[in-house]
Amino acid sequence: MTSDDALDQFRHIARERAFGRHVGSDRLIQAGLDALIAGVESPSLAMLAGLLRSEEPEAPELFGQVLDELGLLFHPPSDPRAAKWAMGYWIAGQIADGSLDPAAGTHLIWADIAYDLGYPEELEPLCTARTT
Repeated sequence: MTSDDALDQFRHIARERAFGRHVGSDRLIQAGLDALIAGVESPSLAMLAGLLRSEEPEAPELFGQVLDELGLLFHPPSDPRAAKWAMGYWIAGQIADGSLDPAAGTHLIWADIAYDLGYPEELEPLCTARTT
């Protein structure tokens, strides 16, 4: 893994967390370890990467600290509808770049976004495809 790959992984996890997805402490610690091995430098990164199993509850706070130190904090829009649309665009981007299976991505958009937005017309082709 390159340092760019490690930073991309941090960005991805930051968005997952910002959009309310659960990310386990083990995954946060592993991302820290991957970044450390890849040569990413941050004052708190070694602490995150070196957490023991008994210290896992500290991982979310340390992960956030590392994101801040690296300038990778992500805050979705404060308006709930705008946040759902931002999440939809993020998922669609993953489908387009090949990092997310199209079926899994469209399911996420249909189940987590279209429903909350009241099945807007813009997502109707996607929603219709899911129900047939």
